Amino acid sequence: MLPSISPVAATAQSETKSRAPRLFHAHQTARLQELDGTSLATFPQRLLGYAVDLFIAVMLWAPCEALWRIKIFHQHDVRMKFDFHEPGNIIVVFLYFGLANYLGNGRTPGKFFARTRAVSLTGSRLGLWQSIERALGYGAAILEGGLGFLQFFWSENRMCAQDRLAETIVVDERKVTAPPVPDAE
Repeated sequence: MLPSISPVAATAQSETKSRAPRLFHAHQTARLQELDGTSLATFPQRLLGYAVDLFIAVMLWAPCEALWRIKIFHQHDVRMKFDFHEPGNIIVVFLYFGLANYLGNGRTPGKFFARTRAVSLTGSRLGLWQSIERALGYGAAILEGGLGFLQFFWSENRMCAQDRLAETIVVDERKVTAPPVPDAE
């Protein structure tokens, strides 16, 4: 006769396994099952990647803005400031994040530096629309007063606003997680 485990002990045991830190937990589709157990990026990694990407976006914005004002508006005294109230600033940041995510398949230069990658929960490649949604999601996270970024801490799968909007997760590329091996009986 096999020893039985009480329902309370079995529930406690399954809750302990399901709350493993920083591991993705699948619950629906084959793609999610494929990603089950994948190591997720830490908050400092994600913050570093975002900061590097924002710095690059500003470095791309400055010459574009200067040329726009000099060549198109014929301004001689060019004064620029970067904030999120100017349409040109928003457009450059949006285009940078959207195109960098799409062309790099979720790995922008900042994410490369931080050794992370945004991965689609719906397909093997990050689509153009998902990349646009991630770029818009950064704006949503900022508009929430930063709360969209802090959702990382209470989301079981460490998802921020942009991840939820675009149906993505950010994985840690430094760690290669082997899929669980089924028990041989």
